[in-house]
Amino acid sequence: MNPRTAKFAIGQVVKHRVFPFRGVIFDVDPQFANSEEWWESIPAEVRPSKDQPFYHLLAENAQSSYVAYVSEQNLLPDESGEPVAHPQTELIFEEFEQGRYQLKPRITH
Repeated sequence: MNPRTAKFAIGQVVKHRVFPFRGVIFDVDPQFANSEEWWESIPAEVRPSKDQPFYHLLAENAQSSYVAYVSEQNLLPDESGEPVAHPQTELIFEEFEQGRYQLKPRITH
């Protein structure tokens, strides 16, 4: 597999191309990095290829907030300019400005 460069960035708000949810990206895998069981649970006719970036989202829909793992081909930029109402955004991000979240600085030693 030859991983591609990610189209979307950490802190960017995106929406799913098919399903009614949106979220903020908090991590990116250059190619599929989840379990085979998860992969095989996706119906074969809509299963995305593994050789593309996959994004970890703090996601929300009309009913709940959750963490989603989504292939690049199934994401679009969210142009609403609205923040994501996921309760964990403030654990990872500092602020929401101009349609994008800013990561909190990491403390290392």
